[in-house]
Amino acid sequence: MFKLVALWSAPRPEDVDAFEAAYHASHAPKARALPNLTALETIRINEGLEGSPPAWHRVTVMIWPDRAAFERDTTTPEWRTLREDGGGMVARFGVTLTASMGEEG
Repeated sequence: MFKLVALWSAPRPEDVDAFEAAYHASHAPKARALPNLTALETIRINEGLEGSPPAWHRVTVMIWPDRAAFERDTTTPEWRTLREDGGGMVARFGVTLTASMGEEG
């Protein structure tokens, strides 16, 4: 399996509810619309390890059967829509989005 991990920083405290609403109503459905995506896992991070503050606000893992399936998705209109939506969330909420990817194992 090929996975992309997206790490969202915390929005401003007054924007948390709006960020979460936009993420669930708009961004996650756009990700799930990718034609070759196998699964999408997302976690709202509420605490860090051993009482430390959390490093991220939300972590998302997107899963494809292999890198070729991921690469096919990057050429689709759904991918462009997802990327535009992510950029809009960064601009609207002042968050950062860091992504890394690789093969499982």
